[in-house]
Amino acid sequence: MASNGKVQEETYKKVKTILVTQPKPERSPYYDLEQKYGLQIDWRPFIHVEPLLAKDFRKQRVYPDQYPAVIFTSRNAVDHFFRLCEEMRIKMSQETKYFCLSENIANYLQKFIIYRKRKVFIGKKKIEDLAQSLKKHKNEKFLLPCSNLGAKEVTSYLEACGYEYKDAMMYQTVSSDLSDLSDVTYDVLVFFSPLDIKSLYDNFPDFKQNETRIAVFGNSTIQAVNEHGLTVNIKAPAPEVPSMTMALEKYLQVSNRES
Repeated sequence: MASNGKVQEETYKKVKTILVTQPKPERSPYYDLEQKYGLQIDWRPFIHVEPLLAKDFRKQRVYPDQYPAVIFTSRNAVDHFFRLCEEMRIKMSQETKYFCLSENIANYLQKFIIYRKRKVFIGKKKIEDLAQSLKKHKNEKFLLPCSNLGAKEVTSYLEACGYEYKDAMMYQTVSSDLSDLSDVTYDVLVFFSPLDIKSLYDNFPDFKQNETRIAVFGNSTIQAVNEHGLTVNIKAPAPEVPSMTMALEKYLQVSNRES
Protein backbone atom coordinates (compact mmCIF):
# COMPACT_ATOMS: atom_id res chain seq x y z
CA MET A 1 0.00 0.00 0.00
CA ALA A 2 1.46 3.30 -1.07
CA SER A 3 1.93 6.35 1.15
CA ASN A 4 3.11 9.86 0.45
CA GLY A 5 5.58 12.25 2.15
CA LYS A 6 6.94 12.23 5.70
CA VAL A 7 5.36 11.94 9.10
CA GLN A 8 5.23 15.30 10.86
CA GLU A 9 3.58 16.72 13.93
CA GLU A 10 -0.15 16.94 13.29
CA THR A 11 -0.54 19.31 10.36
CA TYR A 12 -4.22 18.61 9.65
CA LYS A 13 -3.61 18.37 5.93
CA LYS A 14 -6.88 18.23 4.00
CA VAL A 15 -8.49 14.79 3.79
CA LYS A 16 -9.90 13.67 0.46
CA THR A 17 -9.86 9.87 0.68
CA ILE A 18 -10.61 7.42 3.51
CA LEU A 19 -10.41 3.63 3.60
CA VAL A 20 -12.56 1.90 6.23
CA THR A 21 -11.37 -1.65 6.96
CA GLN A 22 -14.88 -3.10 7.23
CA PRO A 23 -17.58 -4.40 4.84
CA LYS A 24 -19.66 -1.67 3.23
CA PRO A 25 -22.95 -1.19 5.11
CA GLU A 26 -26.29 -0.31 3.56
CA ARG A 27 -26.71 2.68 5.84
CA SER A 28 -24.04 4.49 7.80
CA PRO A 29 -23.20 7.92 9.22
CA TYR A 30 -20.02 7.64 7.13
CA TYR A 31 -22.15 8.48 4.10
CA ASP A 32 -23.16 11.76 5.74
CA LEU A 33 -19.47 12.60 6.28
CA GLU A 34 -18.73 11.71 2.67
CA GLN A 35 -21.34 14.13 1.40
CA LYS A 36 -20.71 16.89 3.94
CA TYR A 37 -16.94 17.06 3.38
CA GLY A 38 -16.76 15.97 -0.27
CA LEU A 39 -14.85 12.79 0.55
CA GLN A 40 -14.25 9.52 -1.21
CA ILE A 41 -14.80 6.77 1.38
CA ASP A 42 -13.98 3.21 0.31
CA TRP A 43 -14.74 0.03 2.24
CA ARG A 44 -12.53 -3.04 2.34
CA PRO A 45 -12.44 -5.76 5.04
CA PHE A 46 -8.84 -6.57 5.99
CA ILE A 47 -9.82 -9.88 7.58
CA HIS A 48 -12.31 -12.65 6.87
CA VAL A 49 -13.59 -15.89 8.39
CA GLU A 50 -12.77 -19.28 6.89
CA PRO A 51 -14.40 -22.57 7.95
CA LEU A 52 -12.37 -25.30 9.61
CA LEU A 53 -12.82 -28.46 7.55
CA ALA A 54 -14.45 -31.43 9.27
CA LYS A 55 -11.32 -33.55 8.73
CA ASP A 56 -9.26 -30.95 10.58
CA PHE A 57 -11.85 -30.51 13.31
CA ARG A 58 -11.80 -34.26 13.99
CA LYS A 59 -8.14 -34.00 14.96
CA GLN A 60 -9.25 -32.14 18.11
CA ARG A 61 -11.17 -35.25 19.18
CA VAL A 62 -14.12 -33.18 20.28
CA TYR A 63 -17.59 -34.69 19.88
CA PRO A 64 -20.30 -32.01 20.15
CA ASP A 65 -23.10 -34.45 20.98
CA GLN A 66 -21.25 -35.42 24.17
CA TYR A 67 -21.81 -31.94 25.58
CA PRO A 68 -25.23 -31.12 27.08
CA ALA A 69 -24.52 -27.36 27.06
CA VAL A 70 -23.07 -25.07 24.38
CA ILE A 71 -21.91 -21.46 24.79
CA PHE A 72 -22.17 -19.20 21.73
CA THR A 73 -20.14 -15.97 21.61
CA SER A 74 -21.04 -14.90 18.05
CA ARG A 75 -23.15 -15.64 15.01
CA ASN A 76 -20.05 -17.09 13.36
CA ALA A 77 -19.79 -19.59 16.20
CA VAL A 78 -23.43 -20.61 15.65
CA ASP A 79 -22.93 -20.96 11.89
CA HIS A 80 -19.85 -23.12 12.09
CA PHE A 81 -21.06 -25.25 14.99
CA PHE A 82 -24.13 -26.40 13.06
CA ARG A 83 -22.18 -26.61 9.79
CA LEU A 84 -19.74 -29.06 11.35
CA CYS A 85 -22.55 -31.00 13.00
CA GLU A 86 -24.18 -31.41 9.59
CA GLU A 87 -20.93 -32.35 7.85
CA MET A 88 -20.13 -34.89 10.55
CA ARG A 89 -23.74 -36.14 10.68
CA ILE A 90 -24.02 -35.29 14.35
CA LYS A 91 -27.52 -34.77 15.71
CA MET A 92 -27.68 -32.68 18.86
CA SER A 93 -30.12 -33.75 21.56
CA GLN A 94 -33.31 -31.74 21.89
CA GLU A 95 -32.37 -31.36 25.55
CA THR A 96 -29.16 -29.48 24.71
CA LYS A 97 -28.91 -26.15 26.51
CA TYR A 98 -27.61 -23.13 24.60
CA PHE A 99 -26.08 -20.11 26.32
CA CYS A 100 -25.92 -17.03 24.08
CA LEU A 101 -23.92 -13.94 24.99
CA SER A 102 -26.49 -11.62 23.40
CA GLU A 103 -30.07 -11.47 22.17
CA ASN A 104 -28.79 -11.01 18.63
CA ILE A 105 -27.00 -14.37 18.82
CA ALA A 106 -30.04 -16.04 20.38
CA ASN A 107 -32.32 -14.74 17.62
CA TYR A 108 -29.88 -16.04 15.01
CA LEU A 109 -29.91 -19.43 16.71
CA GLN A 110 -33.54 -19.81 15.64
CA LYS A 111 -32.30 -20.55 12.13
CA PHE A 112 -31.01 -23.86 13.44
CA ILE A 113 -33.22 -24.95 16.35
CA ILE A 114 -36.85 -24.83 17.43
CA TYR A 115 -37.01 -22.68 20.54
CA ARG A 116 -39.85 -24.52 22.25
CA LYS A 117 -37.91 -27.77 22.20
CA ARG A 118 -34.66 -26.33 23.48
CA LYS A 119 -33.40 -24.46 26.47
CA VAL A 120 -31.87 -21.11 25.51
CA PHE A 121 -30.29 -18.66 27.94
CA ILE A 122 -29.57 -15.09 26.85
CA GLY A 123 -27.06 -12.52 28.10
CA LYS A 124 -26.82 -8.83 27.31
CA LYS A 125 -23.25 -8.82 26.00
CA LYS A 126 -20.76 -10.50 28.34
CA ILE A 127 -20.37 -13.98 29.83
CA GLU A 128 -20.98 -12.48 33.29
CA ASP A 129 -24.55 -11.70 32.19
CA LEU A 130 -25.18 -15.45 32.15
CA ALA A 131 -23.82 -16.01 35.67
CA GLN A 132 -27.13 -17.08 37.24
CA SER A 133 -28.06 -19.38 34.35
CA LEU A 134 -24.64 -20.99 34.29
CA LYS A 135 -24.70 -21.50 38.07
CA LYS A 136 -27.99 -23.39 37.80
CA HIS A 137 -26.28 -25.81 35.43
CA LYS A 138 -22.84 -25.89 37.04
CA ASN A 139 -22.61 -29.68 36.80
CA GLU A 140 -22.94 -29.71 33.01
CA LYS A 141 -20.04 -30.04 30.58
CA PHE A 142 -19.89 -26.92 28.42
CA LEU A 143 -18.70 -26.75 24.82
CA LEU A 144 -17.35 -23.40 23.60
CA PRO A 145 -17.16 -23.15 19.77
CA CYS A 146 -14.55 -20.53 18.82
CA SER A 147 -12.10 -19.36 16.18
CA ASN A 148 -8.32 -19.67 16.11
CA LEU A 149 -8.29 -16.56 18.30
CA GLY A 150 -10.10 -18.31 21.12
CA ALA A 151 -12.46 -16.56 23.53
CA LYS A 152 -10.19 -15.47 26.38
CA GLU A 153 -12.73 -13.52 28.42
CA VAL A 154 -15.13 -16.46 28.39
CA THR A 155 -12.56 -19.14 29.16
CA SER A 156 -11.06 -17.06 31.97
CA TYR A 157 -14.50 -16.68 33.53
CA LEU A 158 -15.35 -20.38 33.22
CA GLU A 159 -12.02 -21.37 34.76
CA ALA A 160 -12.39 -18.88 37.61
CA CYS A 161 -15.84 -20.30 38.41
CA GLY A 162 -14.64 -23.90 38.18
CA TYR A 163 -16.87 -24.97 35.31
CA GLU A 164 -15.99 -28.01 33.23
CA TYR A 165 -15.66 -26.86 29.63
CA LYS A 166 -13.92 -27.49 26.33
CA ASP A 167 -13.13 -24.79 23.77
CA ALA A 168 -13.13 -26.11 20.22
CA MET A 169 -11.82 -24.27 17.16
CA MET A 170 -14.42 -24.46 14.40
CA TYR A 171 -13.44 -21.53 12.17
CA GLN A 172 -10.51 -19.20 11.56
CA THR A 173 -10.12 -15.45 11.27
CA VAL A 174 -7.41 -14.75 8.71
CA SER A 175 -5.87 -11.86 6.80
CA SER A 176 -7.50 -11.04 3.45
CA ASP A 177 -5.57 -10.65 0.20
CA LEU A 178 -5.06 -6.91 -0.32
CA SER A 179 -2.55 -7.10 -3.16
CA ASP A 180 -4.75 -4.97 -5.40
CA LEU A 181 -4.18 -2.04 -3.00
CA SER A 182 -0.39 -2.13 -3.39
CA ASP A 183 -0.27 1.07 -5.45
CA VAL A 184 -3.20 2.83 -3.81
CA THR A 185 -2.85 5.74 -1.39
CA TYR A 186 -5.46 6.95 1.12
CA ASP A 187 -5.30 10.04 3.28
CA VAL A 188 -6.85 8.16 6.22
CA LEU A 189 -6.90 4.45 7.11
CA VAL A 190 -9.52 3.42 9.67
CA PHE A 191 -8.79 0.33 11.81
CA PHE A 192 -11.06 -1.45 14.30
CA SER A 193 -9.04 -4.47 15.39
CA PRO A 194 -5.44 -5.56 16.03
CA LEU A 195 -6.11 -8.15 13.32
CA ASP A 196 -6.56 -5.32 10.81
CA ILE A 197 -3.04 -4.15 11.65
CA LYS A 198 -1.72 -7.71 11.34
CA SER A 199 -3.34 -7.98 7.91
CA LEU A 200 -1.81 -4.66 6.86
CA TYR A 201 1.68 -5.99 7.56
CA ASP A 202 0.94 -9.50 6.27
CA ASN A 203 0.11 -7.86 2.94
CA PHE A 204 2.59 -4.97 3.04
CA PRO A 205 5.59 -5.88 5.26
CA ASP A 206 7.38 -2.67 4.27
CA PHE A 207 4.44 -0.35 4.93
CA LYS A 208 5.45 3.19 5.88
CA GLN A 209 2.91 5.63 7.26
CA ASN A 210 4.41 8.80 5.79
CA GLU A 211 1.57 11.37 5.52
CA THR A 212 -1.23 8.82 5.84
CA ARG A 213 -3.39 9.56 8.87
CA ILE A 214 -4.37 6.55 10.98
CA ALA A 215 -7.68 6.32 12.81
CA VAL A 216 -8.17 3.54 15.35
CA PHE A 217 -11.01 2.25 17.50
CA GLY A 218 -10.27 0.66 20.86
CA ASN A 219 -7.26 0.35 23.14
CA SER A 220 -6.12 -3.02 21.80
CA THR A 221 -6.01 -1.59 18.27
CA ILE A 222 -4.08 1.45 19.49
CA GLN A 223 -1.58 -0.88 21.15
CA ALA A 224 -1.12 -2.84 17.90
CA VAL A 225 -0.53 0.40 15.98
CA ASN A 226 2.00 1.60 18.54
CA GLU A 227 3.85 -1.72 18.45
CA HIS A 228 4.54 -1.12 14.76
CA GLY A 229 5.82 2.39 15.43
CA LEU A 230 2.92 4.08 13.67
CA THR A 231 1.33 7.36 14.74
CA VAL A 232 -2.30 7.43 15.84
CA ASN A 233 -3.91 10.61 14.50
CA ILE A 234 -7.57 9.91 15.26
CA LYS A 235 -8.86 7.67 18.04
CA ALA A 236 -12.15 6.54 19.51
CA PRO A 237 -13.92 5.97 21.75
CA ALA A 238 -13.28 8.98 23.94
CA PRO A 239 -15.63 11.00 26.19
CA GLU A 240 -16.28 13.64 23.54
CA VAL A 241 -16.21 11.22 20.58
CA PRO A 242 -17.75 7.84 21.49
CA SER A 243 -17.94 6.69 17.86
CA MET A 244 -15.41 6.56 15.05
CA THR A 245 -17.52 8.78 12.80
CA MET A 246 -17.65 11.44 15.51
CA ALA A 247 -13.88 11.24 15.94
CA LEU A 248 -13.38 11.55 12.20
CA GLU A 249 -15.69 14.55 12.00
CA LYS A 250 -13.88 16.29 14.82
CA TYR A 251 -10.66 15.88 12.83
CA LEU A 252 -12.28 16.89 9.53
CA GLN A 253 -13.65 20.09 11.06
CA VAL A 254 -10.03 21.22 11.34
CA SER A 255 -8.37 19.47 8.40
CA ASN A 256 -11.02 20.37 5.82
CA ARG A 257 -12.09 23.82 6.98
CA GLU A 258 -12.09 26.49 4.35
CA SER A 259 -9.11 28.83 4.63
